[in-house]
Amino acid sequence: MNPVDKLDSQIIAHLQQDGRKPFTDIARALKISEGTVRNRVNRLVEANILQIVGMVDPYQLGLDAPALIGVSVAPPDVDRAAAEISALPEVSYLIMVSGDFDLYVEVMCRDRDHLATFLNEHLRKVGGVQRTETFLILKTYKLAYGAVPYRPLAVRQE
Repeated sequence: MNPVDKLDSQIIAHLQQDGRKPFTDIARALKISEGTVRNRVNRLVEANILQIVGMVDPYQLGLDAPALIGVSVAPPDVDRAAAEISALPEVSYLIMVSGDFDLYVEVMCRDRDHLATFLNEHLRKVGGVQRTETFLILKTYKLAYGAVPYRPLAVRQE
């Protein structure tokens, strides 16, 4: 049985667009009571189905070298390596994948020197890591759930 029904999904959709949206606004939009929204959100949070978090734009924080890194790990070491990698402060996202790599790691680094230090002094020293391939993020076109990426204003040509 699916622990999330249609109404839960509608509430979640509102919160994915704006995690700070008042329950009264969600209730009005869905034509239900605020108490229903509050109770359902609390249940979803307690069941670890829903987390409400803040998303940041790395460039606005001065993190000028975000990157994705494909990581190949020796087969018996994948879970242990993932646990060690996830503890590194630069790591914002870590997933196991199929294909050429075992893991994809998203990191937020201040600059290219910081990224190089992360790769050489931390990631490549994790036990079982055999190979990495780094993809520097040059531009973000879309973030999760409609969050708008930072786009500096164009400089006017006069």
